[in-house]
Amino acid sequence: MPNSASRRASNLIAKIRQGRPRVRPVFFKPLLAAALLATMTWVPLPAAAQPRGAVLVTGSSTVFPFSSAVAERLVETAGDQRVKVASTGTVHGFAQFCRGPSLEHPDVQNASRRMTAGEFLLCVRNGVNEIMEMPIGFDGIVVAHRKGLPSPSFTLSQLWLGIAKEVPQNGRLVPNPYTSWRQVSADLPDWPIRVIGPPRTSGTRDSFTELAMMAGCRSVPEVAAIGDISQRNRVCATVREDGHWIDAGEDDEAIVRRITTDPDGTLGIFGFSFLDAARDRIEGSAIGGVDDTPATIASGRYPLSRPLFLYVKRPNLDRIPALKDYLTEYVSDRALGSGGYLAQRGLVPLSADRLREVQSVVRERIVMNRQPNG
Repeated sequence: MPNSASRRASNLIAKIRQGRPRVRPVFFKPLLAAALLATMTWVPLPAAAQPRGAVLVTGSSTVFPFSSAVAERLVETAGDQRVKVASTGTVHGFAQFCRGPSLEHPDVQNASRRMTAGEFLLCVRNGVNEIMEMPIGFDGIVVAHRKGLPSPSFTLSQLWLGIAKEVPQNGRLVPNPYTSWRQVSADLPDWPIRVIGPPRTSGTRDSFTELAMMAGCRSVPEVAAIGDISQRNRVCATVREDGHWIDAGEDDEAIVRRITTDPDGTLGIFGFSFLDAARDRIEGSAIGGVDDTPATIASGRYPLSRPLFLYVKRPNLDRIPALKDYLTEYVSDRALGSGGYLAQRGLVPLSADRLREVQSVVRERIVMNRQPNG
């Protein structure tokens, strides 16, 4: 029979595996990590020999502009470079963040989706077993095109039919034959299917797969009839490899530039903040009849809305003094508030109650770490 600590660890993994995440601060306690370690062979990585002054932030290209803006504000107030932010993508970011507890690895992970059970276990195996999870706001994945074109409204099933590698024809699955959106539906414009989207290392790609591709294929009878779950998931999630879907790098600005210079009707998939910053050049498509606005994203009515997160190594609050200042600035009203400078950069803010909860928990952790035995 499993002991109570193991059951608590299993419950935590079950929560991580749930669908759309709960938007509230969650802390992975050392006790839970210890319960997992009881069944593993673990050799902790050595700590860095020399202390480090600057905070290291890695991860999501969607969260990158917001974390960079907070770092810039600290430069303005403190007069020195105290935070270094890199855009590596959510997947690569977690790989770096979870590599070990030593100061050669990042302190903070930007994430455009919630940490997976596998990523949490990787952290635990490598001795990263006290992690703070901080929701910072919301984002919508937009399907954008060059400004001035008629703006279509896609259903999730239409997006799937245009982008999936295999689609149903005459009762069976075949390589996707569609070359224009008009072939998918008479309601869509006669644009060639050309979609520039995030790479597999991106949290935006993970979220698009879950929210658009998986959801869009659920109502397709030929897919529902596939008995093998893994095969069904593969059919739902796999995008075309015939040139109609183009993987971009971890640079959403580059996707924006391409849809304004590539042939008319080229679609780009990226975070709402990049659309908001380039409304003079591009506009978004409605999804399921719902426009991509801050209100519809925050409420969840927009089908491709998602929460954004920071993950922080709690022990590094003691080891990197600037980390406390960075988090304090990040959760301040002037940054995360509804009228704050991050909202002005396109972050859809948390509700006032959620923000107060995040602020309270962050203050509590910082105070605890200031105590001699914190």
